[in-house]
Amino acid sequence: MRSAGQFQARVGSAGFGGLSGRPPRDLVAVLVALFAGFALQFFESTAIIPATLRLTPAVWRSGFVWQLGTYAFSGVGGPSLWFLLELFIVYWFGADVHARLGRRRFWGLLARAVPGAALVAVATQIALEAVTGQSLTPVPFQLMQGQRVLMTILVASFATVYRDATILAFFVLPLRARWFVWLGIVVGFVAYLGTKDLSGFAGICGATAISVLALSGRVAKSRMRTRWLEWRRSHLTRKLDRLARKRGLRVVDRDDDGRGPTIH
Repeated sequence: MRSAGQFQARVGSAGFGGLSGRPPRDLVAVLVALFAGFALQFFESTAIIPATLRLTPAVWRSGFVWQLGTYAFSGVGGPSLWFLLELFIVYWFGADVHARLGRRRFWGLLARAVPGAALVAVATQIALEAVTGQSLTPVPFQLMQGQRVLMTILVASFATVYRDATILAFFVLPLRARWFVWLGIVVGFVAYLGTKDLSGFAGICGATAISVLALSGRVAKSRMRTRWLEWRRSHLTRKLDRLARKRGLRVVDRDDDGRGPTIH
């Protein structure tokens, strides 16, 4: 399966990036909200709307607690193709995560990871201001606003639930999906070097950790069930073989017409 001429992966029937089948309506709604917030910031009469929804120090200074959840759904960035690429990445990974988790678990993941990452970032910023008396950056939380934190959550989630998938980067370089857990942290650290937004980087790390921890238990449970079923199948096969030998039966794996096993 191919997506955007960049990657190829085998991750089950959903297809990497969910480019096959009908787009999940929940994910489309998220993309519409991100684009709307992004567009409104460029008009003087509407710029106050995304500014009020994004994560800012007003959370603890003015009681704007709703920003702990709304910041993830207001797109940020300049008028460039990079913003559209970020939206594509959100859909790219989000569609497969949605397909694997289902609607209820998908929103449950976001309900934990989005405010959880914001709380980590806010706690870091408050600690910095308490210790140094000032913020290290004039625009805190910029690394995790809008689609950026969603990319981090969905990439880390993809790497957790599809950890054994093989992804061919540029159709040449094979990568294990589980390595993508570190992608958001590495990209966030590189961005931190230029912005010095430590609180935003802490939020990125928090979003990654929460996403992995929230889904690791489910993945482990699924693996245990798979191993149990494999053991059960092996046990029944050995039992049937013993019965066949005891009764002098001969099992032929498949008939010439392909209808299935036959006992003679």
